Amino acid sequence: SVVFPHAEVKFFMTASPEVRAQRRYKELIEKGEKVTYEEVEANVRKRDYIDEHRETSPLVRTSDAVLIDNGDMTVEEEEMLKIIRSKYESRN
Repeated sequence: SVVFPHAEVKFFMTASPEVRAQRRYKELIEKGEKVTYEEVEANVRKRDYIDEHRETSPLVRTSDAVLIDNGDMTVEEEEMLKIIRSKYESRN
């Protein structure tokens, strides 16, 4: 909404805080960090709140953005490409 406000195709990627916390927890553990899942989830929720409520450029989904819940996805690019192709094919 701020970086590319006039983009022809916009996506709003999301996943539940639990899914994102699990992904982040796994990353941190693989790096050898000593964290608990509960700490990571609390951090994810705190960051979400901050991002959504900041005064300048809060994180919001615009009405023309395609919502993609990637909680169960493994290849997000495939979904985006389908949508982009369908937009361009409908023009021809």
